[in-house]
Amino acid sequence: MKKILPLLLRIIVAIILIQTLRFKFTAHPDSVYIFTKVGMEPYGRIATGVTELIAGILLLIPRTVWIGATLTLGIIGGAIMLHLTKLGIEINSDGGILFFTAVITFILSAIILWINRKQVIFF
Repeated sequence: MKKILPLLLRIIVAIILIQTLRFKFTAHPDSVYIFTKVGMEPYGRIATGVTELIAGILLLIPRTVWIGATLTLGIIGGAIMLHLTKLGIEINSDGGILFFTAVITFILSAIILWINRKQVIFF
C-alpha cells in the first residue's frame, strides 16, 4: 500500500493533465473562450497544453516525479488564480467543475511533491 498510493496519485494527476489536452489542441470552444477571456489565445492555450503534457509525462517517470509535481503546481496554481481573478468559478454553466478539478489536481500534486521531497534537487 505504501508504494501503490503514491503511484495511484501520480497516475490520477497525469490522467487529469493529459485528458484536458484534447480540448486545448483541438481548439474546443470552451478552451478558446477561456484563453480568449484571459488574453492568451491561441499561443497561451497551446503552450499550456504542451507544458501540461510534459508535466504529465514527468509524473509517470520515477526519477522526475518531483519535477512533474512542481511543474503541475505552477500550471494549476496559475489556472486557479485566473479562475479567482478573471474567469470566475463557473465557466459556461459548468457548475464549477473545471475550477474544482484544478483545486483537486493542485492538492494531489502538493501531496505527490511532499511524498517525493527527498528527491528534490536544489541548485
